[in-house]
Amino acid sequence: MLINSTMSGKKELFLPIHDNRVNLFVCGPTVYDNSHIGHARTYIFFDVVARYLKHIGFSVFYLQNITDVDDKIIDRAALQGISPRLLARTFEEKYREDMQALGVTNINYYARASEHIAEIISQIGRLIEKGFAYETQTGVYFDESRFGDFGKLSHQSLEDLEKHRIEPDPTKRNPGDFSLWKKRQDGPEVTWDSPWGKGRPGWHIEDTAITENYFGAQYDIHGGAMDLIFPHHEAEIAQMEATSGKKPLVRFWMHTGFLNVNGEKMSKSLGNFTTIRDMLQKFDADSFRFFVLSSHYRSPIDFSESALDQSRKSLERIRQAAKAIEEELERRRTSADEASQENENARAGLSEFRTKFLDAMDNDFNTPYALKAVFELVREVNRRINERSISKESLIEAGQLLDDFGRILGISFSVAQAGQSVSSGNNEDKTGNLIELLIDVRQKLREKKDWALADEIRNRLSEQGIVLEDAKAGGGRYSIKLSE
Repeated sequence: MLINSTMSGKKELFLPIHDNRVNLFVCGPTVYDNSHIGHARTYIFFDVVARYLKHIGFSVFYLQNITDVDDKIIDRAALQGISPRLLARTFEEKYREDMQALGVTNINYYARASEHIAEIISQIGRLIEKGFAYETQTGVYFDESRFGDFGKLSHQSLEDLEKHRIEPDPTKRNPGDFSLWKKRQDGPEVTWDSPWGKGRPGWHIEDTAITENYFGAQYDIHGGAMDLIFPHHEAEIAQMEATSGKKPLVRFWMHTGFLNVNGEKMSKSLGNFTTIRDMLQKFDADSFRFFVLSSHYRSPIDFSESALDQSRKSLERIRQAAKAIEEELERRRTSADEASQENENARAGLSEFRTKFLDAMDNDFNTPYALKAVFELVREVNRRINERSISKESLIEAGQLLDDFGRILGISFSVAQAGQSVSSGNNEDKTGNLIELLIDVRQKLREKKDWALADEIRNRLSEQGIVLEDAKAGGGRYSIKLSE
């Protein structure tokens, strides 16, 4: 399996750090407003990444952060006359509802920044001890001049980066130094005590503190939109590699292209965005997923209602083929005329289409070519049904292929399932994918006597219908059972 690495700019063989276990992290939202469909493009794609990796036998732990501490949240809450925590929780809940509506169901854990302040403070302290960060009157900053590899992900030199003025502050040593801790006195919901005074974390440090806590200093895949490459992901690399002394932070950096409107990137700052909720008032989630996956994830795509309408029509062609398979099987069941099943052509299998689909996905998750294989299957099945040259076994195989392809892409190809999110697997699969990493994570927390966070993981899983129980014997092992 080949994945294009943003770092190297080429496709590389995918080999996880820990055998068949994959640790995947994707930057989550800053919860001060409803998420827009540009965000949805990224989250749909990485949902498919998780689905496919599970399909081919990997155990995947997909972690996403929630930025619930941010100046934008504080400013928006002040305008609305409510607390920052209430605003953040409100839009976090709406974000989760949006993801559920879109069939983005493979995120194993949402880690709030506000619940990882201890980890953030710990990482900042280690950066100061190692000489990579310093304190001023306004906060703590990362000294980018001390990290020789700064700019390696975006392929820019420090001289090139000097053109960017990040967080202007006369107390900083270098214009590009970014904040790790902001000294503030804005109240208990958004400030915490630290060795450097009351304040709150900078944006970049949240992610590396969170991933270090759950994955350690290195992990397999980090995803996000391409506009996060600089400065956010460059900062993450600098923070974690400086803290741990280990390289690389991430084996594979994957970035999605922009979702554009009239040639411009969709963004809240430009005011040209459509929220996920508004889009779903006009179009169904499957059609939107089909629209997103019809383009390669690294390519820009142009959003328009006509493009979504075309995706809806294309999806309908596949569903009509699935319906034709069901109807033909029913006809065979009730008809005495089985002569058409006896020739050699009728017995020819359809495995070539599975091979084409899997080959496309193995080639840097090439979903447009995977969909091409789906349509080739549809054409072949329709032709053979019309010619009465397909066996019952091949009809069953074709139906199973469409079910498998739809499950991987998170799209209901069956008419009967239209409008329902497609599960990435049954409960046993889900439990099997989680158990090994859950044991490692909770055991690590318990060894550090971080009982509160260990309990929080257990409680969050319980909310999702999975009960994690500490075994009273067995050397710290756990039993997992589905809640009723």
